[in-house]
Amino acid sequence: AVVSTQSTGALIPSLKTIKGICILDNDGKRVVSKYYDTTDETFATVKDQKLFEGKVFKATEKANSEIVAINNYTVVYRSNVDLFFYVFGDSRENELMLLSVLNALYDSISMILRKNVEKRAIFENMDSVLLICDEVADRGILLECDATNIVNRVHVRTEDIPLSEQTVSQVFQSAKEQLKWSLLR
Repeated sequence: AVVSTQSTGALIPSLKTIKGICILDNDGKRVVSKYYDTTDETFATVKDQKLFEGKVFKATEKANSEIVAINNYTVVYRSNVDLFFYVFGDSRENELMLLSVLNALYDSISMILRKNVEKRAIFENMDSVLLICDEVADRGILLECDATNIVNRVHVRTEDIPLSEQTVSQVFQSAKEQLKWSLLR
């Protein structure tokens, strides 16, 4: 990413290449969103973010390309069944880099959901989806683009988590698994 300084107009490099990650349903409604540049007036409030998401959805709903330019932002996207996946950066950002982030996001979610990437499955596994977003980027800085590495970090087996840190549903699921295996022996 490149950032312009106001006083000299010079461009200085920045690691903050990703402005946001967003998943919308086929009606343009927000399913997941992570915005990394809330100082930008386009993303300052939730209302502004939803307005931007509406513009992005309208521009990409019927389009046949993977990349669009909207409001000085480069937006790469991918659609699947009833979802649209978006990654956006500054207009001067490298499209191939943004596309690799999008592919890592989509492939990681696909692996976690066992290729059943649809709205209902996203909602049922929202914790993993949000962790995937966090593993891909932190405050706009790209961390990882390899889906396998992302999934390995996100998909920690329940047995490896101490009992005191597990949720009630995880404890019940673990107990159910242990009971099933003890009955099968």
